[in-house]
Amino acid sequence: MARQATLRRRVEQAPSEPKKAPVFGGGEPPAPPSSHAAPIISNARLGLLMFLAAEAMFFSGLIGAFLVFRLGNPVWPPPFQPRLPLAVTGINTVILLASGLTMRLALKRVRAGSQGGLKLHLVTTAGLGVIFLGIQGYEWARLLHFGLTISSGIYGATFYTLIGTHALHVLGAVLWLGVILFQALQRRFTNTSYAGVELCAMYWTFVVGLWPLLYGLVYFR
Repeated sequence: MARQATLRRRVEQAPSEPKKAPVFGGGEPPAPPSSHAAPIISNARLGLLMFLAAEAMFFSGLIGAFLVFRLGNPVWPPPFQPRLPLAVTGINTVILLASGLTMRLALKRVRAGSQGGLKLHLVTTAGLGVIFLGIQGYEWARLLHFGLTISSGIYGATFYTLIGTHALHVLGAVLWLGVILFQALQRRFTNTSYAGVELCAMYWTFVVGLWPLLYGLVYFR
């Protein structure tokens, strides 16, 4: 009896095994997430992508309306209307495309940690954008002088609505770039923190990439 009581006490004093948490479906619990997992898209980038998608649909509507009027008229451009400056606008197109390249170079320089290269390419991009708007404004002044106004008919209305809307977007991009340049002068960006430059580059690429399509549709017969 004494031996049985001793065995019973040893069993009661032995540490019990911890109970395993139930796992759905059986098997081992899932491994903890790896630190090398793919980064989740930031809220700022996601918001800008949604905005650009809305802008793309907006311009699609304007282009669709322009095509309806253009294809619905037997003669386009209508008679007795001034012709658009094809050659000068072609040069202006090259200027805007060059600004897209310098903007990409600015993003590349900030990723490499080059503050001087970032500032140089931002200034160049802003300058090219201002030149584009200046040449376009000069050509519009000439067209207005020759009688092409927004109230002169469908031709003028569609031209100033579509091209003018794009010009407003370029102006907004230039103003945004001015803010980014001011922050770059204060050394706000590093090779690990450059979200502002990246977002501005995305928007700038959008307005630059849209222009050749508008140029081909509106300026060519």
